[in-house]
Amino acid sequence: MEYLTQSKDNIFVAAHRGWSGKYPENTMEAIRAAVEIGADQIETDIRVTKDGQFVLHHDYMVDRTTDGHGHVKDMTLSELKKLDAGIKKGEQFKGCRIPTLIEFLEYAKTVPNLTVDFELKEYPRDWDDDTPYKVCDRILRIIDDYGFTNRGVINSFSPKLHEYINDVYGKTFKQHVYYPMSSMLSGEQPTRDPYSYAYCACMFRGFWSDIALASKEECEIMASKGVQPWAGAEVTGEAGVDAAIERGCVLITSNDPDKTLEILRKRGKHK
Repeated sequence: MEYLTQSKDNIFVAAHRGWSGKYPENTMEAIRAAVEIGADQIETDIRVTKDGQFVLHHDYMVDRTTDGHGHVKDMTLSELKKLDAGIKKGEQFKGCRIPTLIEFLEYAKTVPNLTVDFELKEYPRDWDDDTPYKVCDRILRIIDDYGFTNRGVINSFSPKLHEYINDVYGKTFKQHVYYPMSSMLSGEQPTRDPYSYAYCACMFRGFWSDIALASKEECEIMASKGVQPWAGAEVTGEAGVDAAIERGCVLITSNDPDKTLEILRKRGKHK
């Protein structure tokens, strides 16, 4: 079955860390809410704990989104589960917890047609050993075991990880990279063109504006390489959505998927 059926006439909406504009990011509450309003995809971030478990968490530290302090990789899953991952978003979210990758996939597998953007957050630059590669292998194995190899993309800002995935797994997993090249260096230098093996690329151009999106020509060149142009979460509002449509993007990542879906449906660009 084909799950990734996005096109210029059916532009997918990926909920960025779940419905993060309204709910605590990367929590099951944010993810379920996004699914309930019809988001086509969940974008989420995966980190490893001190005891080798995988959790959905963006930052390398827990300070910004929880009532705790410290690095995710220095805390056990039990310690992380004690943190309140909702209180900083609002009193009404008090008691939300950091979910594990398994908890998320157990839910996601029950949602017909849901796709996932799995972002790997353990970069080689941050480790003194091969942990990021071992973590990558384990995560890909779990994704495959849960039947999401064809229902998702593997995302990272690390050229080294992307090259490793391409070297070891070929085209088995769809790889999500970034444009321009400078946006994905992560302190690393690629040894080959990531657009030669990528499935899709977020087309950045500037930040913190409604239309933080590469030009139509740049998007068309990317598409001509066989790489789908996607719009990142910085693209917001009617101006941003219209720019994404005009430039040929087939997916828009959004912190407010409700608004993005509404605009696309008004334009006849979402089924």
